[in-house]
Amino acid sequence: MDTTWLVLLALLLGLAVGAGFVWILHMAARRSVDAVDVASPLVPDGVDQVLDALESTAMVLDPSNNVVKASPSALSLGLIWNGTLAHPELVLLVDRVRRSGEAISDEIELNRSQTADAGQVVGVRIARLGTRYVLLLAEDRTESQRLENVRRDFVANISHELKTPIGAVGLLAEALDSASDDPAQVRRFAARLTEESARLARITQDIIELSRLQSAGPLTDALPIPVDSSVAAAVDQNRVVAEVRNIELAMKGDKRAVVYGNETLLTVAVHNLISNAIQYSPDGSRVGIGVRRADGVVEISVTDQGEGIPSDDLDRVFERFFRVDQARSRQTGGTGLGLAIVKHAVQNHGGDVRVWSQVGHGSTFTIRLPEALPESADPSDSSSGRSADRAAEAPAGRGANRLAANAGPARSDPARSEAFPPAPSTSRRPAPDQASQSSQR
Repeated sequence: MDTTWLVLLALLLGLAVGAGFVWILHMAARRSVDAVDVASPLVPDGVDQVLDALESTAMVLDPSNNVVKASPSALSLGLIWNGTLAHPELVLLVDRVRRSGEAISDEIELNRSQTADAGQVVGVRIARLGTRYVLLLAEDRTESQRLENVRRDFVANISHELKTPIGAVGLLAEALDSASDDPAQVRRFAARLTEESARLARITQDIIELSRLQSAGPLTDALPIPVDSSVAAAVDQNRVVAEVRNIELAMKGDKRAVVYGNETLLTVAVHNLISNAIQYSPDGSRVGIGVRRADGVVEISVTDQGEGIPSDDLDRVFERFFRVDQARSRQTGGTGLGLAIVKHAVQNHGGDVRVWSQVGHGSTFTIRLPEALPESADPSDSSSGRSADRAAEAPAGRGANRLAANAGPARSDPARSEAFPPAPSTSRRPAPDQASQSSQR
């Protein structure tokens, strides 16, 4: 073969090998770029700005359900764990959107964290974002759900409580007119009319009192108060009702305890607890009222021997208009505001209120307040006039920080060391109507 053709053939072969090598290098570089894109995905242009402008919690998920982009509130709601969705319920919804391609909206209940059982209601909206990503919007609706429950309880309880006395007043008025010639019947109907009007006044007063407490906030004119005098006044207010039902009011405890606050408001809170305990205790039983000091905190405990509160209802007994007595019988009556009033009155004093209860064994409600400093609290002066100089000596909210350091979360099980031994077992008869009830259960 001619040498010229050999040179040309070698040159063509070299070009072919070189082109193949270059092509291999190009494909390797391209695959490496694709691998980097998969390992470090980027959201489409403009999505970051949109997420920052949204008020709702927002997350962008890649095909492996890894969170590529998320707003800070997603972490506070506990929706993300180790860069992925923390709840299987959300994963199922995202997979459903990927399969169908259609956006969905739903409302689900989730645990607030991996270790807590406290639930939260979350409204979610999930839609596809391009071909690879999914956008998840979430909104915490726990508070709105709670308010809806309060509204429902308000309608159920208040409508019933108002309907009964209003209807009775109308019927008694007609009865008075028809019995005008019978003095005995007139007196009887007039007495009943007085009872029903007092019941209406009691409901109205509870609503006004609760509204005032909620709008007042922390006390600004707190003065040192001897707890013993407030508790004694509350016991005296309930003594007649207790004697009628042969219920013993046993009072004991530390008589030197002093707190900052409003004596009238504190007496109202203790009165509501004692009235509640009497109302739900069987005739011939005992209600214990104890006061003790521990680690800078004053505890006022009221123990009854009633039927107790189911564990499922313990978290709601302090809500407005909620009552354990779903039958709303006239024997237990009430507006469902008594314990709510106690809760807000105690919170305005910088304290909290807790409950322990066991079905069939009664309940213990405990008010916990920060103790007044001994060097600045003079119990003998608190029962005298409330002068402006005294108000200047006792700054508002004093001692509240001490409670925060010593008190745990509200509504945990209190120690029953001040609870009184139960009286002998008696029959559990329902309590009759009381003229001064502001109970809630």
